[in-house]
Amino acid sequence: QVQLVESGGGLVQAGGSLRLSCAASGGTFGTYRMGWFRQAPGKEREFVAAISWSGGNTYYADSVKGRFTISRDNAKNTVYLQMNNLKPEDTAVYYCAVDRRARGHYGDRYEYGFWGQGTQVTVSS
Repeated sequence: QVQLVESGGGLVQAGGSLRLSCAASGGTFGTYRMGWFRQAPGKEREFVAAISWSGGNTYYADSVKGRFTISRDNAKNTVYLQMNNLKPEDTAVYYCAVDRRARGHYGDRYEYGFWGQGTQVTVSS
C-alpha cells in the first residue's frame, strides 16, 4: 500500500503562485511514475502533469504548459507541483497519484492505483 498526503493548497489571486507537495509513504517511491490531477465542481477529474520515476521525463496538459512545473525528490519521497500565473479556471481540488507500472498513458487516470485525499486550490479573479 502507498499512502499519499498533499499539502500547499489555498486561496490566491489570479496571477499568483502556489507550490503543492505530495508526500508518499509505503512502497518504493523512487520507482513510481507520479501524477497530478485536478477536479473542479461538476467536472471530470483531469490530468495536469506527470513525472517519470527518475524525473527525467515530464508531461503536462496543454492548459498548464508553461505555467506549471512538476518535480520530485526521491530522497524525500515527495513530488511537487509549482503553479505560476494561476487563473480562475485552475480552481479545483488537486490530487497526486501513483502509477506503479508506468505501462499505459501518463494522462489516463485509470493507470494510477493510489491517490491522495486532495488539496483545494482556489484562484480569485
